[in-house]
Amino acid sequence: MSAVMEGPLADLSKWDAAGCSIARAMDLIGTRSAMLILREAYYGTRRFDGFARRVGITDAAAASQLRKLAAAGLLEKRPYQEEGKRTRSEYILTPMGRDLLPAVVALWQWGDKYLQPGPPPLLRVDAETGAPVTADLRTPDGKPVDLEHLTVRVNKDYLRARAQSER
Repeated sequence: MSAVMEGPLADLSKWDAAGCSIARAMDLIGTRSAMLILREAYYGTRRFDGFARRVGITDAAAASQLRKLAAAGLLEKRPYQEEGKRTRSEYILTPMGRDLLPAVVALWQWGDKYLQPGPPPLLRVDAETGAPVTADLRTPDGKPVDLEHLTVRVNKDYLRARAQSER
């Protein structure tokens, strides 16, 4: 089973995936430490020491990843100062960082299903109802979409924008 590739995409040998959004996303957050820093930000970690300790990486690696994620717009670096101490920085999720949550939940859910030797250690539930929270493909009206019912087509707005930028 596979997605339905529509129009000029149907012959995979006739086009390449240059400019692929998945490739661009992976270039940005495709490391284990970057994903785990985002996990920690979703859990409420804000301070450098917390990220380095909870992710289990060196201070240098934490600093590098936090700089990269902040420069990309996923985290915002904000100063804070505890009384009698020097000013330091904390890292807050931006709207861009919050919008990545469904992708992180999808990886988490996949790991729970295929990589855990037994029941998963953590559950994702709605705070009000306790109902399980999952990431899945749905149409705007809530209809589930399986892989064989997913169609991929060229975005005409993208083609127009690309043509204009080449002028």
